[in-house]
Amino acid sequence: MDHERVARDVTVRLSTASTALEACQTAVTELARHTPATISVLLAAHDRLRCVAATGAWQVFATVPHHEAGAAHPERRRSIVGRVYASGEPATVADVTADPDYLPVRPDVTTELCVPVLDPAGRPIGVLDLQWSKPVELARWQETAAQLAGGLGARIVALGGPPAESRSEKLLRHAAAMTAAPTDWDLMAAALTAARDVSGLAAAVLLLAGRRGPRLGDPTGTPGELEARLRAELAEAGPAAFGRLIARAHRHGAAYTLGEAGHPPTEDYQPLARAGARTLVAVPVGPADGGGVLLVADERLLRPDPTTVNLMELLAGQAWTCLDRLRTLDRLREQASSDPLTGLRHTGPFGQRIATATPGRTALLAIDVDGFKKVNDTYGHQAGDRLLVGLARALEGALRQGDELYRTGGDEFVAVIEVNRPEEAVRIAERLAEAARRTGRTISVGVALPRPGESPQRTLHRADQALYAAKRHGRDAVHLAAA
Repeated sequence: MDHERVARDVTVRLSTASTALEACQTAVTELARHTPATISVLLAAHDRLRCVAATGAWQVFATVPHHEAGAAHPERRRSIVGRVYASGEPATVADVTADPDYLPVRPDVTTELCVPVLDPAGRPIGVLDLQWSKPVELARWQETAAQLAGGLGARIVALGGPPAESRSEKLLRHAAAMTAAPTDWDLMAAALTAARDVSGLAAAVLLLAGRRGPRLGDPTGTPGELEARLRAELAEAGPAAFGRLIARAHRHGAAYTLGEAGHPPTEDYQPLARAGARTLVAVPVGPADGGGVLLVADERLLRPDPTTVNLMELLAGQAWTCLDRLRTLDRLREQASSDPLTGLRHTGPFGQRIATATPGRTALLAIDVDGFKKVNDTYGHQAGDRLLVGLARALEGALRQGDELYRTGGDEFVAVIEVNRPEEAVRIAERLAEAARRTGRTISVGVALPRPGESPQRTLHRADQALYAAKRHGRDAVHLAAA
């Protein structure tokens, strides 16, 4: 192999390239004339390496995380190319089966050589990767590949640098972040960040319908000046204005300004204009009866093109899908941890709560409805269910903020409260008994506070024993277990 000729041929062809992408493809194509290797060039784009030119493989990886990104997400497989980009040092792998970072592109590859593509200042901007299926003189090829990668890096910089991340690539990256968002707040933050990044506009706000009327979505971090003014003007305009903006978007679809001076906004958009918005994209989010509207704005007079609007519509669709999934999961978790009749939490969450009981502070109040079996036998189970629901609401209303009420059986409840003294727990138990009387029923309550070193189950057992003592003393009573 005449390595000097290889370097000369690639260098001459690079000088004819008119764009960075053309330079990468030229380098790969010219190299492929001299070696049967699988060859690819990957350039940095945000937090990933993007394959911009390749030859000789049945399949290539379109994007690969940087080595640091792989470390931050151990579930993602690392790669040799990511390792080389992160370190800025070449990697020579004589046996790819022995390297856990190897990403297979064809089944017969045995050897890989990867060198960083550096800018003139020595900073990595990408990698040049070669893979062979037959024995090769790796040391000589490493020298040649490093020389070619240096020339490629200089040519890319001379032509304006690596291509910027496209808007569709940005949207794909942000969609992954939205899908991974664990909460509504995190999702809104990811969606609004995506809207600003993909559209190129300065501010984004989200208006959402809700059970209590339309509301302004939670802010994400520290908003910019325009976004802060938009939020202030919208908050002053109030829910009725939110509703009109949401209804307009769902009735007529996405809308955008033409970025032309001298044309006043419609009445619905007056609060946005007062805030300083001169360019606006408005996109419906979710269904008309429960969704909202995404507003993306800028103080500059711009002309958003239809592609920008389409990308915002795709973003809004993805955001709603993720939001609906999170809400569904919340409902399922609530159903799984709540009694379907009364809505109170039941035995699973109760067990978790009493496991954190503080000795001398956390009181358990075991509650039983007096004469409940007679109600079921005389009037039927539907009447018994109505009694339990009404009693649950009455007991909840008698508890303090932070106290917790659980349904642990048919007509059995347990309240978990934090107190300073046993007498305080007894007073709260008596307040529950009085609330029950106002519904026309009576309850018996047993009170126990955890002893030092006592298991939560033992404390609950003592509260149950105190409950039985209250029933033996005539019911409609409160009994405190011995300390």
